[in-house]
Amino acid sequence: MTTQYKLDYESPIGVIEIIGTDAAISSIMFSERDALVNVKQDETLKVLVDCKKQLHEYFKGERYEFTFPYILEGTDFQKKVWTALTLIPYAETGSYKEIAALIQNEKAIRAVGSANGKNVLSIVIPCHRVIGSNGTLTGYTGGLWRKEWLLQHEKNYNKS
Repeated sequence: MTTQYKLDYESPIGVIEIIGTDAAISSIMFSERDALVNVKQDETLKVLVDCKKQLHEYFKGERYEFTFPYILEGTDFQKKVWTALTLIPYAETGSYKEIAALIQNEKAIRAVGSANGKNVLSIVIPCHRVIGSNGTLTGYTGGLWRKEWLLQHEKNYNKS
């Protein structure tokens, strides 16, 4: 078993816990903690520091894509959905139905929603960009208020 390391990032919408190995990031999730627990040390892995730096740039409106290595851990179907989510451009939205069509499984709308909810790479795999077919905000593991904030943030900093 590979050792997992943690680093917290204090974002404008709460503490984000970053988890990874020396090779890649495996989780970026909002924590409901009020304070940082996993702080940067001299021995903190470069991949965690890079992830934190890129998240900070994202929140400052300076980064639209992420370049640090990450690993998708899930079923083949989930990985397909998560990969499709990365195709939704910054500051835009897509529906579960559109993602199902993108992965060539039009009847899998509910399964797409389920996979979306199991995404543990918040912001980087932009599940916050998925909305209902009728344009309404749908569930978000980090809370609907965060989803709304992230969508508005991206609109505010959209470069196109």
